[in-house]
Parts: sequence; C-alpha cells; structure tokens
Amino acid sequence: MRPYVILNAAMTLDGKIATKTGSSNISGKEDLERVHEIRKECDAIMVGIGTVLADDPRLTVHKIDAKPEDNPVRVVVDSRCRTPIDARITNADAKTIIAGANEYKHEFFKSERYETFKNRGVKFFWSGDERVDLPALMSYLHEEGIETLMLEGGATLNFSMIRAGLIDEIRICVAPMVVGGSNAKTFFDGEGFDLMDDAVKLELKDCYSLGKDLILTYEVLK
Repeated sequence: MRPYVILNAAMTLDGKIATKTGSSNISGKEDLERVHEIRKECDAIMVGIGTVLADDPRLTVHKIDAKPEDNPVRVVVDSRCRTPIDARITNADAKTIIAGANEYKHEFFKSERYETFKNRGVKFFWSGDERVDLPALMSYLHEEGIETLMLEGGATLNFSMIRAGLIDEIRICVAPMVVGGSNAKTFFDGEGFDLMDDAVKLELKDCYSLGKDLILTYEVLK
C-alpha cells in the first residue's frame, strides 16, 4: 500500500521549471492559490533536497485562509542527509520527515544536525544503499497514515518517482512564457528513457484557463 501521489508544478511553455540561474517565479497569483488549496487537501507534501537547498521552502499552507492543522506533513528526500540546520522545512510549523539512504545514516547520527533535528521533532526514515528506496518510502508514509501526497519536485525526483510507477496524477500550470536555456531545469530530469515507446503514458482529464495560465490535469496510465 502507498499514498495516492499528485505531482504538481508550474512550467513555461518550453517545459522549464526554472531558468539557468534558478529563477522560478512562474505562477500567477491565481495559480499559487490553487497550489495551496492542493496542499490543504493533502496529508503530506514531498520535495527533493535540491529544492530545499535552492529555495528553502516552508511547504505550508499560507497563500489562502488556513489553520495550523491544515499544514501537511513535510517530507524531504535527502539521500546524503544534506538538509541545512536552519532549513525552514524543519521548523515547528508542521511535522517533518527526512528520508535518507543507509550509507549515510551512521555518520549523520554523529552530527550536530541530527541532534538538533531530533530535538525539533523531525522524524527520519532510512532505506536503500546510496539512494532512498522510493517504493519503501511510500510504504512507510502510508503506514504513518498518509493517504494523499503532493509531490513538488524537483526535476530529478519527479523522474525517479514516475519511472518507479509512483505517481498517479499530474497537475501542471503552463505559463505563457518561454525562457530557453540548455542548462535550465525542466519538468522532468534524471536519466530519461531511451525510446519514445518506453515513455510514461498519460490521459488528459481536465483543462482550463486560470488568469493568464493554463491548468492541465493528467492521469498517469499504468
């Protein structure tokens, strides 16, 4: 058993989620409110360590009316345990789970960061050798009572999750802009598939305009 996983992101028309310098303010006001509505509806929200290091997100519900109990559990996939000690994702606004790989567990246990995070109530889940075992993480989260999970990337984690068959739905905001750049982050990164026949197939379920943006909802076909 695992949570129902919704991947949500905003991208430019050419599929970029950030420029080559890391600028990622793509969504309009209406889309940001939509994103926070999804956060409010989900039991947990998950990002990769790259997103934490680049953006230092709160991953709480704060763009719409919400109560503290509306905040989802925050999950960080951080194989090498690089979450900074001052990361906002480890504050008291919501519960936090850091998922690390077994190879880095014992060294991390000796660090000052581990004791600090532990004192803040941060929970840890260990799996895999050099990388987090994502199916095992999903099973653990389900055991923790998480039935719906919102995935907010980044690009490498997005691909790892969809390659493992762990994404059920994709909700994407397409902004009317083009940025280009071979080094700009795309919606999905990682190793990619060699052949188009191997690509993950989707079915369009909804499509509507929101402000200047276009919102698309896809079911991931199994």
